[in-house]
Amino acid sequence: MTQVKEFFDQKTWTLTYVVWDEKTKDAIVIDPVLDYDPAASKTSEESGKSVIEFLHSKELKLHFILETHAHADHMSGSQIIKKEFPNARIAIGEKITKVQEIFKEIFNLPEGFKTDGSQFDRLLKNEEVFQAGSIKIKTLFTPGHTPACASYYIDGNVFVGDALFMPDYGTGRCDFPAGSAVELYHSVHDRLYKLPDNTKVYTCHDYLPNGRPLRFMATIAEEKKENIQLKVETSLEDFVRFRTERDRTLAAPKLLLPSVQVNIDAGKLPRPEKNGQRYLRIPIN
Repeated sequence: MTQVKEFFDQKTWTLTYVVWDEKTKDAIVIDPVLDYDPAASKTSEESGKSVIEFLHSKELKLHFILETHAHADHMSGSQIIKKEFPNARIAIGEKITKVQEIFKEIFNLPEGFKTDGSQFDRLLKNEEVFQAGSIKIKTLFTPGHTPACASYYIDGNVFVGDALFMPDYGTGRCDFPAGSAVELYHSVHDRLYKLPDNTKVYTCHDYLPNGRPLRFMATIAEEKKENIQLKVETSLEDFVRFRTERDRTLAAPKLLLPSVQVNIDAGKLPRPEKNGQRYLRIPIN
């Protein structure tokens, strides 16, 4: 029987998931976090260690670390997890190459930075089905928030990254480079909403709107009926109009610039320079 355990990082409002088979102990981790203090430019591994401790406590066999996309609001903790479980493979949708191309230019990354996705152990194709031991995973491309967003369908559960949030919060923003409200509409309305109504939807974030308690799971039926930005009857034109107007009012995520350049490199921090210090690139606009 498939089990799901959530880990909530309130500093970035991010949810990490461990999914495992209770019988075989096969497991995956989805969207791990590397803690980062931008004022001190200091990283820590508190969030990653919580996941590692849980994996060990359950004696789980970790096969994959899955990223739903190159996050813009937190650094990936995939390398922390992989250091502890070296046989686990870091995987992401194959469209990450498009995001790498865009941000290599934005950050003026060295010529040696590859944009072929080879930093990741595996690039996944749309509707690709693969196994993590006894766990069967289906990849569903759900672009719009970024061009490389993917959701993962596992035994009646779907992990949707930033495509969808809880019904009282709506959907992901679409104003990042190569984002598209049109694509997000089709990803949600024509792909996720076609899943069975009882499918459990697990989100990558929850922002606790109006001070309510943490929520990270709804059903497809609830999203279709109650999502405040995109119900099943919402038209493409209405959603694109709303999302475009709303996104114009949003500030950039606080960790956008540090996060993206690390996450397109599979969670690896920049290489040390001659003085042994690592540096992030921050363009001045």
